[in-house]
Amino acid sequence: MDFNYTDEQTMLRDTVARYLADTYTFDARMAVVNGTAGKAGWNPATWQAFAQELGILGAPFSEAHGGLGGGALENMIVMEEFGRALVIEPYLSTVVIGGGFLKAVGGAIADTVIPQIIEGKVVIAFAYAEPQGRYNLSDLRTTAKKEGAGYVLNGHKAVVYGAPWATHLIVTTRSGGGQRDKEGVSVFLVPADAKGITRRDYPTVDGSQASEVYFENVQVGADALLGEEGKGLPLVEQVVDEATAALCAEACGVTRTLHALTLDYAKQRKQFGKAIAEFQVLQHRMVDMFLEVEQAVSMTLMATLKLDEKPLDRAKAVSAAKIKIAKACKAVGQGAVQIHGGMGITTELATGHFFKRATMIEGQFGSMDHHLARFEALTD
Repeated sequence: MDFNYTDEQTMLRDTVARYLADTYTFDARMAVVNGTAGKAGWNPATWQAFAQELGILGAPFSEAHGGLGGGALENMIVMEEFGRALVIEPYLSTVVIGGGFLKAVGGAIADTVIPQIIEGKVVIAFAYAEPQGRYNLSDLRTTAKKEGAGYVLNGHKAVVYGAPWATHLIVTTRSGGGQRDKEGVSVFLVPADAKGITRRDYPTVDGSQASEVYFENVQVGADALLGEEGKGLPLVEQVVDEATAALCAEACGVTRTLHALTLDYAKQRKQFGKAIAEFQVLQHRMVDMFLEVEQAVSMTLMATLKLDEKPLDRAKAVSAAKIKIAKACKAVGQGAVQIHGGMGITTELATGHFFKRATMIEGQFGSMDHHLARFEALTD
């Protein structure tokens, strides 16, 4: 099998890499994180540059919708480059997750919203997690009750990344059945400013922003329903697998940069009259870090290539990749901090921020323990 990128994919990677190297420096990112450039947690000007200058918000969408005609591989390419630069703008929630739902359901809502995503006008946050749910996608207390021609939503969603600046929320709800039933799950696309929605915003450890989102008698029309009422769980599982694969790609970029920063530091830092990179025990440690990165890249590519296969094969590949990614994030992140010493976790040094993002990725969309249990269950 040929694992080389096509000319178009190589061009996409190089374009994103050059733009980020020129404009998305560590200092520029920290200005966004601290709120001195754009809004705290993201920069609308950067988002518009992604849309208008680079056109990368259309990478995984069809040409009929104004996109570049790509798919999961294009998302992987963009997310890995974003990981290298520690980009915090909401590509994952908007393009991968929001776009994933819309591509899957199609129809008028996709024809309307996808071009707006590509143009940078629509920003989506994924409101799926609930305090009691852990990683169970069907454990839902947020309800959607039929009322007239539409629905009324009530409930609480936790740790909704990007909600402070989202224009729309994709919300998973229970429209029937018991709290953890596989049946009875429905998905809605809801304007973020709809009456009855309130938020409690807060910063996350890795420099982004998230919210607790509360729905109190939020009325939406029937056209807000994504897919079939009560039959939404397979769709949610599919899109979350796609998002997990994209997150793994981001982790590859994060760990690559952590390894590079550590190698560069070890060549400069001197102890006992010579660079610590000359110490054999540290050489072994950095080689181990390199191997973790390369294995993670291979597992991520495998999972991405299997996203279009049967649900069982897709889920097994994604869980296997996430397990490897969690191990790599821990091994490379801790190795980088330990070789840097105490300064490895300071605010002023980029290494600490990459380490924080790697740590957050370990648990996002399922911890290593969760995916080990899932893989075992799927194998049985």
